[in-house]
Amino acid sequence: MWSSVLTVLNIVDEDGRGQSQAAGLILKMESFEFVFILKLMLKLLGITNELSKILQQKDLNIVLAMELVLVVKARLKTLRDSGWDDLFGDVQEFCGDECIPVPNMVKEIPVRGRSRKQGRTITNLHHYRAEIFYVAIDKICVEMDHRFSEGTNNVLDCFSCLDPKDSFSKFNVDKLAHLANIYHADFSNDDRGTIKVQLATYVLQVKSHASFSTCDNVASLAMKMVQTDKHLLFPLVYKLIELALILPVSTASVERAFSAMKIIKSKLRNKINDEWFNDLMICYIEREIFQSLNDVDILRTFAAKKTRRMHLPRDFT
Repeated sequence: MWSSVLTVLNIVDEDGRGQSQAAGLILKMESFEFVFILKLMLKLLGITNELSKILQQKDLNIVLAMELVLVVKARLKTLRDSGWDDLFGDVQEFCGDECIPVPNMVKEIPVRGRSRKQGRTITNLHHYRAEIFYVAIDKICVEMDHRFSEGTNNVLDCFSCLDPKDSFSKFNVDKLAHLANIYHADFSNDDRGTIKVQLATYVLQVKSHASFSTCDNVASLAMKMVQTDKHLLFPLVYKLIELALILPVSTASVERAFSAMKIIKSKLRNKINDEWFNDLMICYIEREIFQSLNDVDILRTFAAKKTRRMHLPRDFT
């Protein structure tokens, strides 16, 4: 990929199309700092790749996500503590293969953003190791701690007890009942007083029900409860499952929803009411589902609801 990009830039430079820009890009690519940052980003993206993918899935396996969060944090810490030598060696090897000069790491250079007249200097080693390597890792760690704080991890740990794998082996009544206290606005005092009893009955019921043995995540568990009408029999448990499925950290569709808001609620629709707005949001976000619906069936259903001053055409085909 590296050679291909340089080949294209050289062709553009020789043909005279955007000559100064192409030459400038080649100069930047064939610098030690560019290679160093490139190798560092490849290493960081490789560590966070699996976690990023699973967090973008609509149906998130909370247990797997929790495990990956802990693994990614541990790998980032290891990279910061003992990953410098391997990274620097990899960069040196690449630069040697591509004939890119490697700067002397003990050489003094002016502090970035400072005038040379002020006389403040640092070594190349400090610049690349402290100002780039450590800073990049620390920023990712701070963002991880922000998104997966102790409180968030506690909530996710409690929700992970809903995992139906291995015959609900992770099921924990106390942790799940604690969620009712965390989400106190969604549960009344009576609900919080009876949820433990309902949870204990629920787990015995689903363990003895053969159809629940095929569930492998919370999403499939929710669908199975609806199919077997267990969501009516155990409404408090089903409410916990609903809360698990709409966790902001559990799906990238939340971010897509906020992006959709800017598109739907434009200046022309500034006074749109909540009900209509919610309906439009559902249609926009769940486009795959609505694309599978037949337009004729929608028109017939709409026309059958009530009589209107203006009748839809009789022939919907």
